[in-house]
Amino acid sequence: MPDNELKILVRYHADIPKIGKIDVGDWIDLYAAENAHLEKGEWKLISLGISMKLPAGYEAHVVPRSSTFRRWGVVQANSIGIIDESYCGDGDVWYFQALALRETDILKGDRICQFRIFQKMPPVILEERETLSDPDRGGFGSTGDR
Repeated sequence: MPDNELKILVRYHADIPKIGKIDVGDWIDLYAAENAHLEKGEWKLISLGISMKLPAGYEAHVVPRSSTFRRWGVVQANSIGIIDESYCGDGDVWYFQALALRETDILKGDRICQFRIFQKMPPVILEERETLSDPDRGGFGSTGDR
């Protein structure tokens, strides 16, 4: 293994395609490990059928694939899933939080989301101050519409 590669240990809990890095991009696709029927407005945790042990100092960010909404009409209910390195036991199965905006069926083996790993934030010190001494930028959304 080259020095710049990191090892992720994967345990499969379901008969789904094996995950792996694709040639283009940095994200790794994840598969639904079960069939899921959702009615419009319904929320469901969909098993991804895997547990992983991430490298020390890393966390995984799980997001929908670009085609997930178009294909199934679902969004990820919590916008992004963060899985830290401590969620690494055999029973720590990864899930996708689906919120259906229309009636839909997701089938076992469908590629519904993707992940990549990021280094965790280094330790920080939060120091309280009465003033920050820099000029205000103009408030939230201050860069305008165009």
